[in-house]
Amino acid sequence: MKATDFFTDEDKLRIKTAVESAEKLTSGEIRVYIEDHSKEDILDRAAFIFSELNMQSTEQRNGVLIYIAFADRKFAVIGDAGIHNIVGQDFWNSVKELMADHFKMNQFTEGIIAGIAEAGKVLVKNFPFQRNDNNELPDDLMIK
Repeated sequence: MKATDFFTDEDKLRIKTAVESAEKLTSGEIRVYIEDHSKEDILDRAAFIFSELNMQSTEQRNGVLIYIAFADRKFAVIGDAGIHNIVGQDFWNSVKELMADHFKMNQFTEGIIAGIAEAGKVLVKNFPFQRNDNNELPDDLMIK
């Protein structure tokens, strides 16, 4: 099944709402990108998409990408230098494990929302919302 057929309009709205909620208290940015296949290493593809989405352009380098190759059943969670230098690879691995636990139970939307929430927690802690913050990147779920 293709990702475009799997996720309902309600699922997409729930994911977008989770991103918006997570970003309310932080200057950080979270994006979710889903496509069916990745012909390259999953981390390389996630890094490419991160760059294509211009996520490295946030002022504090605190963007987080949840990248999923849906049909391949592979995914990655990566953060820009500003957040990665604080939380390290172990944090991203723990977010992946949390999401994978949901995915194993076919709870894909819930797994994505859980990943967004975890990323949001560390962003709030390390990059709290400031009065002059604006939403630097769109919150919409991208399914290609």
